[in-house]
This record gives sequence, C-alpha cells and structure tokens, in this order.
Amino acid sequence: MEFHEKLQELRKARGLTQEELAEALFVSRTAVSKWESGRGYPSIDSLKELSRFFSVTIDQLICPEEILSAAEHEKKAFAGKYVSLICGALDILPILLLLIPVFRNAAEPAAAVALPGITGMTPWVKAVLLAIVGLSVLNGICAVIISGLDKPVWNRHRLVTGMVLSVVSTAVFLLTRQPYAGILCFTVLVIKGLLLVKAK
Repeated sequence: MEFHEKLQELRKARGLTQEELAEALFVSRTAVSKWESGRGYPSIDSLKELSRFFSVTIDQLICPEEILSAAEHEKKAFAGKYVSLICGALDILPILLLLIPVFRNAAEPAAAVALPGITGMTPWVKAVLLAIVGLSVLNGICAVIISGLDKPVWNRHRLVTGMVLSVVSTAVFLLTRQPYAGILCFTVLVIKGLLLVKAK
C-alpha cells in the first residue's frame, strides 16, 4: 500500500475530514488533498507530525523509496525557492540605475548622470527606460515576497517575467546607446540564466 492510500485510511479511521487533519497538522487543506491524491509528499517535518498524530512509525507511513522521493522533492522545492529569492534580489538591482551616474548626458558629453538626470533624450524614451527599471524592481520585490510562500506556479511565472524584463532592459539600454546600463542588465541576465540552468 502506498503512502497516499495509508494516509487516507488512517484519516478515515479517525473519522476526520481533510480540513480537520490539515488544522491538526497546521498545514493547508490543499496540502493534505495533494498528499492523499498521490500528487506529492509531505515534508520531513510534516511526516514526523503525521507519525506522531496517528501514533505510527514513519516506516509504517511511508516506504524507504517514497522517503527518498519525498526528500528529493523537498530538496528541489528548497532550491527553487532559493533561486527565486536570488533572482528577485537581482531584479531589484537595476534600482541602482536611478542613483549611480552611468548614463551619458547629451548636454555635457564628459558628464555622467543617473537615469533621472539625463538630458538630450526624448521624453518618451526616458519614460520607457524609467518604466523598465520600475517594472524590474517591482517584479523583484514581488519575487522576494512570493519566494516565502508555497506557490511554485507563481514563482515560475515571476521567474519568466523577470527573464523577459532582463532581456528587454538589456536590449533597450544597448539600443539607446547606454552601454554601462546595458552591461549591468546583461550581467544580471547571465547570472539569472546560470542560476536557472543549475537549479534544473
């Protein structure tokens, strides 16, 4: 008998609903539903709680192969959260473009200014550059918040959005002949790409 079948049997023997079991274990009802449908395994801590709650050993709950599978799943989930958090922090990094003078100022060729201080650039191009930086920073803040939640789908969508914003910002800064800003965005893009490849 597999883990999800044993869990259903133990819960029903106690006369509990999935929601009541979830409350007793301090997890969400969807987590219990996922465990019972065989779509996932609980974390090691949750396995210990299940073992205590039902007064059975972990070996009685789950076979060694399933324990290894659960540990591997937990390791991947942790790595995913870690990568999401780092990518989010990297998405916040372009805020430096608003503070550090790395842009050529058309009025004074020798002077370098921060993004808000650029002159000699059409207002709509400047607005696009500011919007890209703002969206990237907002995406990064969302990533840092989401990485603490148990929402892998949100993490994936946010990672895709972050990569797209990094590609767009790199291209736009290079097309507007702002090499230092372009190099910063390209470096962020490469680091995020390497992290994502390593996490898979």
